[in-house]
Amino acid sequence: MSASLEKGINALTQQVDSTVAAFFTSCVHCGMCAEACLFYTETGNPAATPIHKTEPLRRIWKSEYTLQGRIGKALGLTAKVDEALLSEWETLVYDNCTLCGRCSMVCPMGLDIALLIRKTREGMAAAGHAPEGLIGATTRAITIGSPMGVKLPALMAQIKHVEKDSGLKIPLDVEGAEYMLLLSSMEIMNFPEFISAIAKIFSKANVSWTISTQAFEATNSGIQIGVTDIAAELVQRIVDAAEKLKVKTVISPECGHAYMAIRWDGPNLIGKPFTFKVRHILEVLDELRKDGRLKITGKEKQRLTYHDPCQVSRRGGVIDQPRNLIDLFAENFVEMPDHGKMGWCCGAGGGVSSNERADEVRLKAFQRKKDQLDEIKPDAIISACSNCRINLEDGLEENNMEIPLLSLTETLAEHLAD
Repeated sequence: MSASLEKGINALTQQVDSTVAAFFTSCVHCGMCAEACLFYTETGNPAATPIHKTEPLRRIWKSEYTLQGRIGKALGLTAKVDEALLSEWETLVYDNCTLCGRCSMVCPMGLDIALLIRKTREGMAAAGHAPEGLIGATTRAITIGSPMGVKLPALMAQIKHVEKDSGLKIPLDVEGAEYMLLLSSMEIMNFPEFISAIAKIFSKANVSWTISTQAFEATNSGIQIGVTDIAAELVQRIVDAAEKLKVKTVISPECGHAYMAIRWDGPNLIGKPFTFKVRHILEVLDELRKDGRLKITGKEKQRLTYHDPCQVSRRGGVIDQPRNLIDLFAENFVEMPDHGKMGWCCGAGGGVSSNERADEVRLKAFQRKKDQLDEIKPDAIISACSNCRINLEDGLEENNMEIPLLSLTETLAEHLAD
């Protein structure tokens, strides 16, 4: 057995706890999770069935923690975890899953299948069976602080442009501010308009906020690739910065994965509760709405729909807030089929967008979103995740669909009253 394989098996073994054991024991192999997964429904590949993707972890559980498995192992009858298995399963675990959690919603036995796949990635990554793109992004996150290689000078350059264009000051490293805003690399490099929108909204609403130059990156590549130690280190950077500035709330930006990582996984990763609150930007904006601090003018006449980012809506519970905000400016809003907690994934989360090898299956999986859009025929799509926006743009272009993509935060800022 190679050292990397042994490391991977040990990592998988460490993931087996009472929850994992209960889940595998309870699975009735009904197949309902398959119909909830766009990588199965759009490809027809039976191997893409969500629970099937957890096979390496299931084999470890069975051989090490069940009587039948131990006897089978002693007799050489139990299926093994070897290099061939991990090599074959790598594309299933990383290319054909966004950790969207839709499969978990429909399981009649209550299995969190997305959690099992996440735990399976722990062993895959430890054994060296992870996509090069995701390995590179994770390495950059540790060494540079950003999965896309965005350093502080790049952020400062974007801030300089925003300040020049808007006439507003972007507060940096302000101690005692109410909010500390995080940004994903994509918002810094692809959608700097988000920073401008935040500055405008917070200025009008008289919000005390800041950006930390010590920890501004929201993305957590450690969770995406499946390395808990790295995930914890990236969370700790944010915690250290927030505690240093003594802020009351950390804001996760329009990035679904970042929200899940810092708010729900964060305290567990570092092993202690935060000294501050964590809110998604839509939660903060909706609170400002309820407090009467958002003054909106004008209505959008075009037919709008909203794409629910999986980690924000389904796994994060932020479902009503975006719709409350859209109601402020939308005159003609239509829901997608299967929206809210049962919304269909865009197909790029969970590190899939960082994995060039997965491009073909990612675009094929987009057929589900295309079908939704063909049914309601919107003039524009609103979302609240920069990763979703980029993938939606790719999918629309691939299918020759000319539908504009809008950021909810940016659109709201455009409708602020003077």
